[in-house]
Amino acid sequence: MGAIFELESLKKAYAGRTVLDLQHLTVERGEILALVGPSGAGKSTLLRLLNFLEPPDSGELRYKGVAAAGVPLELRRQVTAVFQRPALLRDSVESNVAYGLRLRGQRDCRNQVQAVLQRMGLEKLHRAPARTLSGGEAQRVALARAVVLQPEVLLLDEPTANLDPYNIGLIEEVVKEIHAQRGVTVVLVTHNIFQARRLADRVGLLLNGGLIEIGPSAQFFEDPRDPRTRAFVRGEMIY
Repeated sequence: MGAIFELESLKKAYAGRTVLDLQHLTVERGEILALVGPSGAGKSTLLRLLNFLEPPDSGELRYKGVAAAGVPLELRRQVTAVFQRPALLRDSVESNVAYGLRLRGQRDCRNQVQAVLQRMGLEKLHRAPARTLSGGEAQRVALARAVVLQPEVLLLDEPTANLDPYNIGLIEEVVKEIHAQRGVTVVLVTHNIFQARRLADRVGLLLNGGLIEIGPSAQFFEDPRDPRTRAFVRGEMIY
């Protein structure tokens, strides 16, 4: 299918501390790529760069062959992210899900919103204020708000952290569904290696801002090449 993101010699630092130093990484169109690694490895920072929220300090980041700094708004809108702590509006669930569509000028979007609310198990909560939601419900609202936009790329930052099995299962089902039905490219950051194995076509290990190993899911977990990957998969401390 070809690469949708291409990263070369990419670096990002905060307050003089390098948090990302990637020599080469591609995200293939239509794949689910999981990025695993300990806290502070640079995973969330990478998602912010892929979402055009911040520029790299040096190196190249290209989306569909276009350098990140020159990606026009219509292409940027093809990429949507759901972060670990979703920022919801102080409004109803329905208004939160419709927000992105209305921001893009779609006023008559009730049918689209209702369909996504139903799929996410939120139809009975459509009038509920966001502040009254549980953590799992809020995360489902955030995912619904992203999915209703029908993105080409969905970036997920620990989408099921600290959630109960019901919410984890529902969110994973929706991710697999939109990937299978619409060919959405998914980049998933997760500490849960079992989730990475369930969902991902490829898995990469980030450590201290660098990409240690990346490969097909089965190879990554069953026959990793790097000793640090083998240790991480076994649950050993590698930092």
